[in-house]
Amino acid sequence: MKRGTKLGVGERRSFTLGIGMLAWLVALIWIFPVGWTLLTSFKTEQDAAAQTLNQGLSFGRYHDIAQSTPGTLSLQTAFMNSLVVVLVSTLIVLVLALPAAYALAIRPVHKWRDVLFFFISTKFLPVVASIFPIYVYAEKWNLIGTRTILIILYVAINLPLAVWMTRSFFMEVPRELIEAAEIDGTSIINQLRSVILPIAAPGIAATALLCVIFAWNEYFYALQLNFASGSTMPQWVISNVSTRGNFLAKLSAASIVACLPVILAGWAAQKRMIRGLSMGALK
Repeated sequence: MKRGTKLGVGERRSFTLGIGMLAWLVALIWIFPVGWTLLTSFKTEQDAAAQTLNQGLSFGRYHDIAQSTPGTLSLQTAFMNSLVVVLVSTLIVLVLALPAAYALAIRPVHKWRDVLFFFISTKFLPVVASIFPIYVYAEKWNLIGTRTILIILYVAINLPLAVWMTRSFFMEVPRELIEAAEIDGTSIINQLRSVILPIAAPGIAATALLCVIFAWNEYFYALQLNFASGSTMPQWVISNVSTRGNFLAKLSAASIVACLPVILAGWAAQKRMIRGLSMGALK
């Protein structure tokens, strides 16, 4: 197509239809594993092993995972551990990231590009390479098997991403509003609270949701640094894998239960997340 050539009405409709069909195809590719897992969770173990269609809905697997036997990790314990670790770590990340992003976006320091590179360079280290020194110090400070060590690690993991994202959102705030607030004698804290945060709220919500998702799904550090009493939801899902055989229906039910809180949070915040992630995409 030559530059400057306009599409006709029929061509625009065909293009829109093609994009829509492609979007539905991509959505189906992503949704199919989740849908299959959901259907399997309502099967009996015999039907799940035979890969047959559901002969009827069975909630027995959900009843099984809700019941805990002595010496095993319970759903309630894992859920509370994940909830506390995720909420506390995300709150700390936002408290630390917002002032840093403000300084880098609104009041950039000398060589701020080096500072930004330092933030993101912390993501370059493989997690396997970092586990040994982390374990040594965690054991020295008696943090093995506690929620505290996971909170500290998840703050360290999510903070660079949060600073990068919130900085880009803060840069979308009109400079004129900030200058007007400075002329009125507004303090930096009040500028952040009354001028910047209301405008960047969708972006901050998107950042918080991503931090929640990453912390909720993290498995490696939780596995290496926690005992049964401090285990999180990913560990609880794996605990449903038995050496006596593959209980696919029970494992599918556990996977759905573990995914459900994040899915509901994403669904509830989808408008703010889409708006936040699209900030700065168009000029």
